[in-house]
Amino acid sequence: MSTLDSSEISSSEWLSLNRFLHDLKQVNHRCVSVYYPYGKGDETISLLHEGKRNEAIEKIELKIQNRILQLRKNPKSVGKFAKTLCIFGWMHNGKIVLKEIGTSKKLPYVYMVHKKPYLKPFGDILKTNHDVLLVTLDQKTARIQKFHGSQILQESKLRIDLQGRHKKGGQSQGRFLRARQTKIHVFFKKVANKVRAMDSNSKLILLGGSGNAKTEFYDELDSELSKKCRFVENLSFSTSSKEIHEKIIHHLCRHRRKQVVELLAKYEKLVKDGLTARRNNVIYKALEIGAVDTLIVSANYHTDSQFKNILKMLEIAKNTSATIEFVVSPNIIKKLDMDNSVLAILRYKIK
Repeated sequence: MSTLDSSEISSSEWLSLNRFLHDLKQVNHRCVSVYYPYGKGDETISLLHEGKRNEAIEKIELKIQNRILQLRKNPKSVGKFAKTLCIFGWMHNGKIVLKEIGTSKKLPYVYMVHKKPYLKPFGDILKTNHDVLLVTLDQKTARIQKFHGSQILQESKLRIDLQGRHKKGGQSQGRFLRARQTKIHVFFKKVANKVRAMDSNSKLILLGGSGNAKTEFYDELDSELSKKCRFVENLSFSTSSKEIHEKIIHHLCRHRRKQVVELLAKYEKLVKDGLTARRNNVIYKALEIGAVDTLIVSANYHTDSQFKNILKMLEIAKNTSATIEFVVSPNIIKKLDMDNSVLAILRYKIK
């Protein structure tokens, strides 16, 4: 039985979230997205009352407010996972549509109005809805599966006939082994070409299977594919879907941690070039003029005194095409706490 890392979620919850998000990604309407911690319904309602929006958005906000009041009485109605409640509302054919889900993980506090549902926290914190290629192989069979979240978008199987052993000894045995190895090499080339054809925006290529096949195959991958590649232990053609999902979650979590470390290293490198900002008032002004490239935000920012200011910053960032990166690592959150929960990488120097 596998043990979950503190940043990982169960495969069953991951599956339900991916199904929910798959439906939301089809929504192409201006949407109010609200994420709030369990027990913070009143505070969230007060946020909905602040600021003026157009009439349609205010109607959606009122509907969300009423739903929050209902959920306060019966939080389990949003699902058995309820540390963070997430509600999305939009107008379709003159009617208000609401969708909601709960999660067992703490997501950032979000109140966002945007042209589509705002789903970034799910990807950053819960590693949902990413493309991953899973390659399972031995010396004569390969299965390549392209996952988007928990869904298999594409699958390909390749196979060759390969004689196991040669009964005669001497020179013919040597020729047989060389011919067999050549056949395996040609097969792995074919599999590598198929992987290349199926790969597009995949975050990772997970590679597993019995024996030495995976390490031999790895040598056939070009540099672009090999840098995405991660070896997976205990993966075979009979591995269950649940176990496969657990392995995908685990490797996406490790990948995300590495990404965040690299992002912070990039920030530190750019400090001397004047292409960063750390004070919230400076970041806010930079956002207003479209100078922010990346906003690095603590997932716990709602505990900061700058909470409401940061909420506004997130919406400006989203509407100026700045990248928002939420971080959940305790060490990095501690660092961000010293900078009022937010750091920024700039597109250009500002005065």
